[in-house]
Amino acid sequence: MVLKATIVVGNPKPRSRTLKVAETLVEKLLVPGSYELEIIDLADHTAEIFAWPSDEMAALNARVAESDLAVFASPTYKATYTGLLKAFLDRYPANGLSGVTAIPVHTGGDLTHAMGPTVNLAPLLVELGAVVPGRGFYFVAGQMDRLDELVEQAAAEYAANLGRLAVVAEAVRS
Repeated sequence: MVLKATIVVGNPKPRSRTLKVAETLVEKLLVPGSYELEIIDLADHTAEIFAWPSDEMAALNARVAESDLAVFASPTYKATYTGLLKAFLDRYPANGLSGVTAIPVHTGGDLTHAMGPTVNLAPLLVELGAVVPGRGFYFVAGQMDRLDELVEQAAAEYAANLGRLAVVAEAVRS
């Protein structure tokens, strides 16, 4: 079985550093060849994000909801995530991300809002039914020269958390 992984980036700037951080996290977390990766850069969909209804946005939402793993990444705006990402997530009904393992990621200028992905984005993902395997990942954008090292540490923490969950899952009655 090939894992379906999706990255959703809420940065208004296309092909941003936030996207690079999210891509690197997936690359460090998952075994090469074990997954298919889809990238949804919401900057490419600004004409439709606030259109109701929108077949284009409904299709994107459905593809994310069918993912095994989804990374939701946003630059830090006003101590939280962007309106672009919020507008995308608002399209889901209650439990619309049920069955998805979700990792919240924020980038920012310094560590002032380092808890942002944990206290702001993670609860929304849980409310939508996703499983969040640990605290959110916060990356200081000025540390791009240490990207691999810092993301490797975060990936190791997520891998350990997911491994512990797998042990519990084996003992759960179906």
